[in-house]
Amino acid sequence: MVCSVTLAQRDSSLFKRIAVDTAGLLMNMDAVYSRPAVQIGKIPVNVGGYVELNSAYVSRDGIAEGLSFQIPRLTLFISSSIRDRIKFLTEIEFEEGGKEISIEFASVDIELHPLLNIRGGIVMNPIGSFNQNHDGPKWEFIDRPLSATTIIPATWSNVGAGIYGKLAKGDWVWAYELYATNGFDDKIINNSQNRTWMPASKDNRERFTESFNGVPLITGKTAIRNVGLGELGISWMGGVYNMFRSEGIKLDKKRSVDFVALDYNTKIPFIKTYINAEWVWAFVDIPDTYTEQFGNRQQGGFIDIVQPLVKKRLLGWNGASINLAVRAEYADYNVGYFRQAGGRIYDEVVAVVPGISFRPSGQTVFRINYRREWQRDLLGNPPAKLAAIQIGLSTYF
Repeated sequence: MVCSVTLAQRDSSLFKRIAVDTAGLLMNMDAVYSRPAVQIGKIPVNVGGYVELNSAYVSRDGIAEGLSFQIPRLTLFISSSIRDRIKFLTEIEFEEGGKEISIEFASVDIELHPLLNIRGGIVMNPIGSFNQNHDGPKWEFIDRPLSATTIIPATWSNVGAGIYGKLAKGDWVWAYELYATNGFDDKIINNSQNRTWMPASKDNRERFTESFNGVPLITGKTAIRNVGLGELGISWMGGVYNMFRSEGIKLDKKRSVDFVALDYNTKIPFIKTYINAEWVWAFVDIPDTYTEQFGNRQQGGFIDIVQPLVKKRLLGWNGASINLAVRAEYADYNVGYFRQAGGRIYDEVVAVVPGISFRPSGQTVFRINYRREWQRDLLGNPPAKLAAIQIGLSTYF
């Protein structure tokens, strides 16, 4: 998200580097295809991926947890042009050293017209910008944003189908996406966290084979981009999360879960400062039998500011860069007030993450982050404090 990726040709009869199509203005919705890939010989299949390697020294409330190392994810891309205007792409992720393997994206796209294309398979729901554009090498920060991982479940995808399209005119591009997929289940309130916790639905692997309650989750997004002003997107995702009937017998009313997100990114001319921001609201119809620790509203967001300091030949790499970056983020998991006591409900997290990165190319980033985080409980007691020094590497391959 900080820079466009330019790919060199490999001088080899077995491997040929496939250049990324940079014609026109690329948007967040184009992230799924604007990745480097390798074609093996004459086989009509392109292969690529990325890996993240991190280390962290963490202290919680002044008690050091020591140094640890991790490979949070290794992701593979496989794509193929089946024939003219019909293509397939899948994204397979290995998390925590292979502890969890998931298919994050696997769709067939049929291009009928720039304004009307059909997509079906495992679809990445386009809520916000991070869910679409989440590849590690594109970011200057090791941790993913709180609001995009704990309010919007990170890399939230489902089986379904829909349409998308783009219209370009002069310095402007307008785009839209609309999908119907399987949705959430009641784990968002029946979980070990004892709170409204959206990521709990990711544990339900059956969502890739059947809907929990037969009601589709609808996700729609529209965005507009200008050469000088940047990209502004608004998205909505909503459906029913509870089992309201079984074998024709009514068990409960339909209980809704809805998300609304705004996202914006731009680059300031001359000084080339990159700004990326996202804010999300979540609304959940909670049964009256649940206590107030289960929030019916959540909200949060982040803003990233990245300032290039140097871009020149460094350590033998042409076009290498050094960047300063800072992220401010916030997540409130229970917006509102106690009905009886009348005081504010807290249950929130605030974090600030300054960092510095070195990019030998647009495909690889070495990152150093210092994370400060303050987390408050429901009653607003003095916050638990976290401090962490994080060092990591993320690269496409």
